[in-house]
Amino acid sequence: MEQANQGTAFRLSNFPRAAVVVALSAATLGIIYGYDQSNIGGAQLFFEADLDLDTQQVELVTTMVVYGELIGAVMGGLIINRLGRKTSILGVAVGYALFCALSAVSVSAQMLGITRFFLGLTIGISLIAVPVFVAESVPARVRGATLVMYQVATVIGIILGYLFSFGLSSVDQSINWRLMLGIAAVPALVLIPVLMRLPETSRWLMMKGRVDDARASILVTDPDADVEAEVAAIEHTLRKESGGAIREMLRKPFLRATVFVVLLGFFIQITGINATVTYGPKIFQAMGATSNAQSIGLALLVQVIALIAVLVSMTKIDNWGRRPVLLSGIAIMIVAQLIMVAVFATQQGDEFSTLQVVFGFIGLALINVGFVFGFGSLVWVYSTESFPDRLRSYGSSAMLGSDLIANIIIAQFFLTVMATIGGAWSFGIFAILAAIAWLFVLKFAPETKGRDLDDIQVFWENGGTWPADEKRP
Repeated sequence: MEQANQGTAFRLSNFPRAAVVVALSAATLGIIYGYDQSNIGGAQLFFEADLDLDTQQVELVTTMVVYGELIGAVMGGLIINRLGRKTSILGVAVGYALFCALSAVSVSAQMLGITRFFLGLTIGISLIAVPVFVAESVPARVRGATLVMYQVATVIGIILGYLFSFGLSSVDQSINWRLMLGIAAVPALVLIPVLMRLPETSRWLMMKGRVDDARASILVTDPDADVEAEVAAIEHTLRKESGGAIREMLRKPFLRATVFVVLLGFFIQITGINATVTYGPKIFQAMGATSNAQSIGLALLVQVIALIAVLVSMTKIDNWGRRPVLLSGIAIMIVAQLIMVAVFATQQGDEFSTLQVVFGFIGLALINVGFVFGFGSLVWVYSTESFPDRLRSYGSSAMLGSDLIANIIIAQFFLTVMATIGGAWSFGIFAILAAIAWLFVLKFAPETKGRDLDDIQVFWENGGTWPADEKRP
């Protein structure tokens, strides 16, 4: 299995030169994506006052990017198949640069909301295009490592978003939020000429019947490859995938798998992770943070701890198995959310003691640790392992769609709910939802550790159980 070799795959000597460029390009896009997730949490503290917005308007501006992500994700598969992987990725970089810059010069809530929507559209396409571009552009021996690098880069981007927000918090509020939102345009602009030099993926070229161009692409991305064997393998895979159709996911034996990944995708967001990322500084303000810089700084430290957790999770997935990692991560989230319930429930008036703030920080940190250790490290593993080749992209899109719908609910209503029913009830609801998610995983998630992708289909074809006479790995 690819993941078994990830420990050695990170050596740059294992990467052909073109694959290094692809990996660094994907990591840069991941950093920009992560940066946008968190920097809006800092920026909203300042554009709320500068543009004279109320709570509902802040929620709407924040959520517009998620609406765009949902539409972009739905359109992403069609776009990358029609225009090509390279062209789509290049368009993503241009979109990041353009809409981050336009966000920075917005003069009203309406303009900011519209530019954030189109930025979200760009992000949604990137969530489909980047993993496909990476998977089709680098050799199999380093593919898993490169995709993990993209995930790690996203967490690093979240940290950078808070770091820049913290650094700029002392600048005049009519300028600082514009700088926070606009900075992401810089790496995107730098990336554009790099992407223009990369070849189109051999798989897409084969899909379009451009066999000679596909051979040339393989020679660039993996000079040591057996070109004719690679071409033959791609032809074989394309023939297998030609029979795939969405309606096949809605009938046996894959209906059960479809329901599983859709519900799992929904639980990923509805249990509250993005409430702590997007609104992290707001939560710390509710717990008595005395300044914008302090609330942003505490949110930054939470994400640094989360980065350590995701690096640890990378070493455990194949040793522990999928289910133990996922169940452990969700259990950590439940405990953390109950800590937050206790913090807000013991609040005296508008005041929080130092001890309560400390426990609040621990609670938010553990929510993020539990997420990246469980949901964050395994969600796309399950979406890709649950379906055969011809349905895999549909499965990933289904999971991403339900994930984004839940994200919209959180982004659109969290601040209003917390202001209406209080922090204790808000995190209590998250704890209940996380407990339901834990029971769902315990009952329905298969253990796929050590199994080939083709073997996993037996689980779904057998009604969601492994055959009784099969030897477990």
